[in-house]
This record gives sequence, C-alpha cells and structure tokens, in this order.
Amino acid sequence: PPEEIVGKKAELFQKRVFYVFEHYDELWEKWLKKFRALGKEVEDLTVPQELPQFEPDEGVFPAPKGYYTSYELMEAYDRLVNAIYKGWQYHFEYLNLAYLAYLMFADTCRKLFPGISESTIGKMVAGAYVVMFRPEEELCKLARVASSLPGVKEILIKDVSPEEKIKELRTFPEGREWLDQMEQVKDPWFYVSCGSGWFHYEGSWVNKLEVPFGYLKSYVERLEKGERIERYLEEIEAERDKLVEEYRRLIKSDEDRKTFDDAFKTCRTIYRYAEDHLFWVEHWFHTIVFEKMREFGRVLAKYGMLKDPEDIFLFNRLEVPYLIEDLVTSWALGEGVPHRGAYWQQKAERRQKILEAARRWVPPPALGTVPEEIAEPFTVMLWGITSEKVSEWLKGVAVTPEEVTELKGFAASAGVAEGKARVIKLLEEITTIEPGEILVCPTTNPSWAPVFTKIKAAVTDIGGLTSHAAIVSREYGLPSVTGTGVATQVLKTGDIIRVDGDKGVVTIIKRA
Repeated sequence: PPEEIVGKKAELFQKRVFYVFEHYDELWEKWLKKFRALGKEVEDLTVPQELPQFEPDEGVFPAPKGYYTSYELMEAYDRLVNAIYKGWQYHFEYLNLAYLAYLMFADTCRKLFPGISESTIGKMVAGAYVVMFRPEEELCKLARVASSLPGVKEILIKDVSPEEKIKELRTFPEGREWLDQMEQVKDPWFYVSCGSGWFHYEGSWVNKLEVPFGYLKSYVERLEKGERIERYLEEIEAERDKLVEEYRRLIKSDEDRKTFDDAFKTCRTIYRYAEDHLFWVEHWFHTIVFEKMREFGRVLAKYGMLKDPEDIFLFNRLEVPYLIEDLVTSWALGEGVPHRGAYWQQKAERRQKILEAARRWVPPPALGTVPEEIAEPFTVMLWGITSEKVSEWLKGVAVTPEEVTELKGFAASAGVAEGKARVIKLLEEITTIEPGEILVCPTTNPSWAPVFTKIKAAVTDIGGLTSHAAIVSREYGLPSVTGTGVATQVLKTGDIIRVDGDKGVVTIIKRA
C-alpha cells in the first residue's frame, strides 16, 4: 500500500490498540455479553422439522403470511451461517491484540535481559485465572461433593454407563442432590468439546457424558487415595512473582523499569483472552452450532435427501442451501414429485470414502520449499512454524523413526522430566494415560485439562509459545516442548524419554 495509507493505519492502530489495553476488563465484559447473546440467538433458532402436506390455516387467517415453511427452512439456515460468521468476527476482536501484548512483553524482556530463555518469559506470565480451566474446576468441585455424600462416590466409581449411574443416583436424596448440582453447572461448563472444538464428530461433554463421568471416576478414586486433583495455582503464582521480581531488580534505570512494568501489566491483563475466548467460541458456541446444524441434517434425512443426519457435515456451507432448495422445490411442486436425494446421497458416500482414506494416511509435517523467513505472528506463536523448525521437521522424515535420538521444538514450559511416553493420536485414547506418563500428541485439546494433573510433561507435533499446550503446561507447572513436527511419528508408547522444557529438546533414552 502507499506510504500515506501505511502512516494512516499506524496512527489509527496506535490510538485503538492502546485504548483496548487500558480498558480491557470492561471491554471483556461487553464482549462476553454480546457473544452469549449470539449463542442464545442460535440456540433459539427454529428449524422446521416437517414440510406439511398442506400449510396450516394460521398461515392464511386472519391475513396470509405471504411465505411458507420452505422459506422458513431456508431462512433458518441463512441465519445460522450468518451467526457463525459474526461469531468468528467476534473471535478475532481481541485475539491478535493478546498475541501482540505477549510479543511486546517478550521483546521488552529480550532487550532488557539479553539471553533470557523463551521458557522463562513464559513462566513470567503463568498463573492466570482463565475460563478454559473452569469446566475442569467444576468437575473437581463435583468430585469433592460426591466424596462427602454417602452412596454417591460408590456409584461414580462403578464401571457402568453414565445413564446407569444417573438412574441409580436418582433413587436416593443424596444422589438427587448431587445431580442437581451437576445440572446447575452443565450450562455453560459442560459445553466443552471432547476435542479441539473444531470438529462436529468430537462431541462435547454435554452430549457425551461418558467423558466427564470418566474424569469424575478418576477424581473420586484419587481423592480416596489422598491425592490433590486441582492444579497448584498458588505455587505457580508465587514462583511467577518471585521470578518477575528477581528480573525486575536487574533493571538499572527507572525508565526501563517503567517500560518493563507497563509491558508486564498489559500482557497479564489481556493475554488471558487467548484462553478465555477459546472456551466461549470454539467450545460453547460450536457445541450450540453443531447441534443446530444437526437439526437441518435430521430434516434432510427424514425426507430422503441424506441417509444419515450426520452426513450434512460432508457438505460445505455453500452446498447445504442447494440440498435444502432441492428438497423444498420438490415439496412445493406437489406430493409425489421426486427430489434429487439419490444424487446427494451418492456424493456423501463418495466423500465418506475419501475421508476414511485420509484418516489412514500419515502426512509429512510440511510440503514444498521452506521459506527463507516465516515471521507472521500467528504462524509462529500459535502454530509454532518457523523456517528453522520446518527444516528440523524435514530432517526427521529423511530418516527412519528408529534412527532418531533427539527431537527439537519450542521451549514452551520450563522444567525437565523423564518418564514413559504415551502417544495419543485419537481422542478416545486419552483415557489410556497412566499417572506419571509423558503425553505425546499432535496437539492438546482443552477438554484434556484433567489429565494434566496426572502427567509429568507434554510434547506436541504442532504449537508455538502461545499454543494451548504451552499455556496449559505453564499453568500446571509441567515441562513442555511444542512444535516438534514429528513426535507422534518418531515416538512410541512405552519409550523412555527426557523432556527439557528449558531448551526445547526431547531425548529418547530407551526404546520400548
């Protein structure tokens, strides 16, 4: 762009950005209010589940509406898609600024303390109360309540389905009391995805109760052994405050000290948005959106456009209107007029086969020529992709996994841990983690927070210094190396490994 445009942008950017930094707490409350209103709007959206043989009289008397059920179905879909667009506009409202605040603080630290490690900078901003931890905290509370109520804990540790446990809990007062408490926290805190929140098939705690009930069983059993189930937030905060003060004392001038204090305060204030928005957008909102989309799937399957309501997710947002249009057109033309269901069903079957083949494929960590420099903040901070890291990944795939003895990534969370690796590639495998193991996965999911009180360390293929794995590991005081690119391909469950979160190195000590 022309220089004058760049200058004007810089002027507006400075005015607007620092206003947000200074007023973030009140702006967050306004953001949350409008975002929850948007979710409620989606939840209340009516999706017609029947195309009537004849439109009812109330559509004609005392005056015709002028539109029909077919229009209501099409309009409902458009409203849902527009709400998703708006939700993702809201998503990015402050996210870039949260990363900017971290980058500004990190840059200040590097200038004032040459040679400071990335993991040390990360420890300085650890110990935050963020909404993404709230579902786990509510489970911890429910587990402690269960342990204090006669008969409840015995039912929760049984190896039976959640439905059977709920049925049995309803038979006595203490059980009903506990169920009442669970119902009170379900919305919003069970609207957390069993995975990343990005995919419909992952499900959420609210519709896959076996996941939270599995965690509850583990928590109750650990409480019986006298173990702590909550994260050690007080210790992490104390360590952070001590570390910040030690570095602050090294600063010579008042001007530099003020620069450090301002950058630290800004980062601590707004950086929590990185995890706060994650719950409300990718988890709570997407749970509502996916359930609403299934309502369209059900009506399309009911009239033979699809074989399975879930098949709606095999079509993109621009294709679904064509399915709806085909359905309502045949309906409007009169009873017995065929639709194009066979065409759409065939398309869905073919795409399902493609997806199944893709699931069996092990992709390389990167494709193409490595750029000379990767500097875009999201790519580096969130996904952990730099030119240097991509080159390391490609080295890893140039040899057989057995030849690799060391992996390099981001020093995401300080500390060193040694133990048995547990490689998790599928969501359902998360329940196999044993206490004291080291989690190795493509990337961590927020709903896995309960396992972070069991593991020694975390290693991921994907992720930078502001990835979920990095943030959560710092909040739990666990060593972590993120962005290794090939950890899940090179490591096997049972391998003994050492995770150095200070240097960003994973060493294979002994193969399983």
